[in-house]
Amino acid sequence: MTKRRFTKEEIEDLRKNVNVSKCSEKAISYSKEFKISAVKRYLEEGLSPAQIFKEAGFEPFGLKKDVPKLRLLEWRKIYGTKGETGLSVETRGKGGTRRGRPKTKGVTDADRIERLETENAYLKAENAFLAKLRAAKRKE
Repeated sequence: MTKRRFTKEEIEDLRKNVNVSKCSEKAISYSKEFKISAVKRYLEEGLSPAQIFKEAGFEPFGLKKDVPKLRLLEWRKIYGTKGETGLSVETRGKGGTRRGRPKTKGVTDADRIERLETENAYLKAENAFLAKLRAAKRKE
């Protein structure tokens, strides 16, 4: 499946649109104000997603017909859970949960020992669980 790529002229025109915050040849980033007003117009005025995008000046750029519908669906979910602030604040990369490899630079010996003790306790519990599981399977 090929994705639509915008020409340089289309990118320039899209960047002039007040409802666009960024634009590349592959993607459009919509302004926070547009997202909020689009959701409100959809919910309060009952306008269709296609109509909202057309009035915002996105019609001549040949967006696939499901793009407005999918964007508004996504924005409505965020609006429903987090309100206006969910649409106006960038949340990508700010999940709060630590993922990946634990940091090793600048870690004190005490922190390192604590992490290793926690890991050791976890592995002992895992081994005990697996031993019980194997014993239960042998009894069957």
